[in-house]
Amino acid sequence: MLTPEQKAVLLRLAREAVEHAVREQNAPDYFEADPGLIESLGVFVSLHTLEGELRGCIGFPEARYPLWQAVVQAARLSALSDFRFHPVTEPELPNLRIEISVLTPPQQVRDINEIKVGRHGLIISRGGQRGLLLPQVAPEWKWNREEFLQHTCQKASLPPDAWKNGALIESFEAEVFEEQ
Repeated sequence: MLTPEQKAVLLRLAREAVEHAVREQNAPDYFEADPGLIESLGVFVSLHTLEGELRGCIGFPEARYPLWQAVVQAARLSALSDFRFHPVTEPELPNLRIEISVLTPPQQVRDINEIKVGRHGLIISRGGQRGLLLPQVAPEWKWNREEFLQHTCQKASLPPDAWKNGALIESFEAEVFEEQ
């Protein structure tokens, strides 16, 4: 669990990263030695408009970088490189809200009854195709477990029932926090 101070640092770094990316500046650096922020963890950064619409969401499901660095990189990519959206522009900056999801390591699901909607995120993969949905997505859309599995398959560009037919199902949890 992250402390309120650690969450505040990560949100500040994400905000600075988005602003620097949009203004074509270098990413911010972090020089404090907080062990909780240099641990390598999976992370996603979601950008929302003040009206609640998704504006970008990119991250790293597996631990690749120190947490602070993963947040900075994911924030920059969310602002500029989410293929579903045009890059964020400078006039949009004051109207964005940042949400960070810090992930636990993915675990293989052997029985779908282990999946708790609202608690678990899902990764479904088969061959080179892979889809991920964060834990907060299913409750936002009021999906049940089966719908959550189907939509995660579709995110991977797999048939909706691929979860029944040999696709690998993994789950994870996330600590989710956002700007106020």
